Amino acid sequence: MLTPTIPGPDPNTRTPRFKLPPLACDAHCHIFGPHAKYPYAPDRPYTPPDAGLDDFRALHARLGVGRAVIVNASVHGTDNRVALDAIAVSNGAYRAVANIDDGISERDLRALHDGGFRGCRFNFVRHLGGVPDKRVFERVVAMIAPLGWHLDLHFDAIDLPVYAEMLAKLPVRYTIDHMGRVKAADGLDQLPFRTLIDLMQRDEKCWVKVCGSERVSSAGPPFTDSVPFARRIVETAPDRVIWGTDWPHPNVKAMPNDGDLVDLIPLFAPEAELQQKILVSNPAKLFEFDRQE
Repeated sequence: MLTPTIPGPDPNTRTPRFKLPPLACDAHCHIFGPHAKYPYAPDRPYTPPDAGLDDFRALHARLGVGRAVIVNASVHGTDNRVALDAIAVSNGAYRAVANIDDGISERDLRALHDGGFRGCRFNFVRHLGGVPDKRVFERVVAMIAPLGWHLDLHFDAIDLPVYAEMLAKLPVRYTIDHMGRVKAADGLDQLPFRTLIDLMQRDEKCWVKVCGSERVSSAGPPFTDSVPFARRIVETAPDRVIWGTDWPHPNVKAMPNDGDLVDLIPLFAPEAELQQKILVSNPAKLFEFDRQE
């Protein structure tokens, strides 16, 4: 038995008041284990309770989610089997983002692509290991470019201004996780958020995830102080914004109820047209849900 070092998600998911549209996509979520079948990496930065496929499906059934993108978390290292296996039994409803390094072969990369992966993730966040090796980062970017994959990038807000020029020069599309992890208490005019908005305005490769309200919020549940940030992001580039729950919410200060997170959507995107974009058409485009192989 492994002893978890972080709590699991709220087990009593509330049915949201807001009804998600058909084929709404949770474009940032995780599956953890079960570790007996999908072992956690020995050098993992934390140990979560198992949050497997059955719980994952039950969550989305309660919320009304029709599609999902599984972001393979650092707890599984570069072993992407948990997401690969989930996609295989999803009847086309799942895609995934991989954790890889430059040790992966082109054959293995193609196998992930054929299995439904459409991007790979790099963590720049300090508590998850900090800055990736520049050589590895550049080599992986060169490897994924021919497949049309994007980079999924996780930053501490304070570091966004440092990496802005590097991001703008990337040869592939990239998504920035959790609204850049900006702090709501620092206001809309803070430098990290201005940097994020500037990237969205001048770089058509830049996509942003309006997820992680519980990480952005300074006030705590129900995290409504994150809404002005999400609203500004949606207004800035409505064709390059996607939404996710971040279930099962590893390493958060206040555990959210996922029903509450869904009910934030009409606050930052009250227009039906915008809801359709960020929940359905944008993720379908980025992750090729509707493409016939």
